Amino acid sequence: MGRRSILVATGWVATAAVATLIGLGAIRLVGESITGTPGGVRSEAEIERALASPEPTPTGTTAAGTTPAAPAGSPGFRRGFATEGGTAVAECGADGVRLVSWAPAQGFRVRDVDRGPDDDVEVTFEGPGGEHELKVRCIGSEPVAVADD
Repeated sequence: MGRRSILVATGWVATAAVATLIGLGAIRLVGESITGTPGGVRSEAEIERALASPEPTPTGTTAAGTTPAAPAGSPGFRRGFATEGGTAVAECGADGVRLVSWAPAQGFRVRDVDRGPDDDVEVTFEGPGGEHELKVRCIGSEPVAVADD
């Protein structure tokens, strides 16, 4: 092996070592945003508390410049519901109940939606397990799932 081959091999190893050190330094500099979970890892109890608390309703003015009507009740006027066919979130307001969002479970699809606002709203999920209908009304200022009439 000649002197030139040794110099080439040594140069290649040195370049690889420098590139690796620069890469590790960049990862350390950027920190948790690449290698970790943003906001840290939450415990099961923290997740349960977050899911149990009601979602806040945005306040302020709308595009038309009017202030949106807030429900008359205490927090808890927005609630999530789950069936085997999917999930939905409903809220109560001055004009009745309305579906805020809905999503079918895996393998299901949304067959029909009455999003309101009205006295009651419903969403029907259809899939291999059959149909699952979720009907919601406001009792006081709380959205409550009810049996279909």
